[in-house]
Amino acid sequence: MKFVDEVRIHVKAGDGGGGAIAWRREKFIPKGGPAGGDGGDGGDVVIQVDPQLSTLLDYRFIREYKARSGSKGHGRDMNGVSGDTLVLRVPAGTLVRDFDTSETLADLGPDLPSVVIAKGGRGGLGNINFATSTNQAPRYAQEGTKGEEKNLQLELKLLADVGIIGYPNAGKSTLISVISRARPKIADYPFTTLTPNLGVAQWRGDRSFVVADIPGLIEGAHEGHGLGHQFLRHVERCHVLVHLVEGANPAPGRNPASDFAAINSELKLYSKKLAGKPQVVAITKVDIPEARQAGERWARVMARRKVPVKVHLLSSATRQGLEELLDDVAAAIWTDVAPHGGGRPKKAGRPRAAVEPPAPYLAEDRPAPKRAASKPRKAAPKRQVQKPAARAKKAVARRSRR
Repeated sequence: MKFVDEVRIHVKAGDGGGGAIAWRREKFIPKGGPAGGDGGDGGDVVIQVDPQLSTLLDYRFIREYKARSGSKGHGRDMNGVSGDTLVLRVPAGTLVRDFDTSETLADLGPDLPSVVIAKGGRGGLGNINFATSTNQAPRYAQEGTKGEEKNLQLELKLLADVGIIGYPNAGKSTLISVISRARPKIADYPFTTLTPNLGVAQWRGDRSFVVADIPGLIEGAHEGHGLGHQFLRHVERCHVLVHLVEGANPAPGRNPASDFAAINSELKLYSKKLAGKPQVVAITKVDIPEARQAGERWARVMARRKVPVKVHLLSSATRQGLEELLDDVAAAIWTDVAPHGGGRPKKAGRPRAAVEPPAPYLAEDRPAPKRAASKPRKAAPKRQVQKPAARAKKAVARRSRR
């Protein structure tokens, strides 16, 4: 599937139907009066998040979207049918802007799953609504209002917790394929990844976070070199950036320090807010001896900086240093997690007061349960038993009455 993260579309809400001018014509009802119904309302245009979508490809080929208009009113006081709502489905993280004014209209995601982007017109009133005691036969009705019409720019920014950045061939795609079930294209030439990849990484079996693999940056990306800055929007929402630096056999004139500085410079040129996000730095491919030696030297240099930077020695092929890297990433995402090897000391609470152990419980110490005093039962009324002679007399009397 082709990845499309920016499109321009035109939306038009439905117009309201006009009110009817009609009269009541029935037998034996002279001068029935006005009977024109109202027009139907126009349909709205709604943009809604669909969790099954991951691209704006559907809107690249169809650019015009128009909701159904309301129908006109009818006679015999019958209103017109309202137009159906037109629902446009987009992936989570879509930013909706007005193309003409550059105003941000909505940022769709879990907090805002849908928005009415263009309101439909209101149906007009029929002449039955204008009848008064002094104007009993109004010969006019109200026209429906027009629906809203807008030029929109849809921009997709992936919703990820962690963004992986670095030079091409730094091991970004290999890392996301190891920590998640994502299967990006991996090869030994630069710019293998041309579109962002998403994966869900598990951390210690009880928590997970979303990782975004961004195509490689190079020096001069702000001037259009390489793939430029077009994919950096997808890491603007991330909590933390994993900055991978290649330590083995870089191109001539490159070293870990220059690569690290060049990528941070490009981030700053794109957005100061993005450059200020916390970073977890790692030297990759340390299963190669040259990369390990270069990484250890650079880690000592970064540790002596005014603001020390911890450098992880990482090998995605052998999974060396992977657990420590994920621990520091989790600590940057969640405040209740300490980074690997220590970190935030927890605030000490008040000491508990000394409590004496309870005395052993004995069965004979248990008080006898209190029972409510029972009320005396009333004696049942005695059943009157008739004697055989009395029963015989009554039977004779019944026969005689027959």
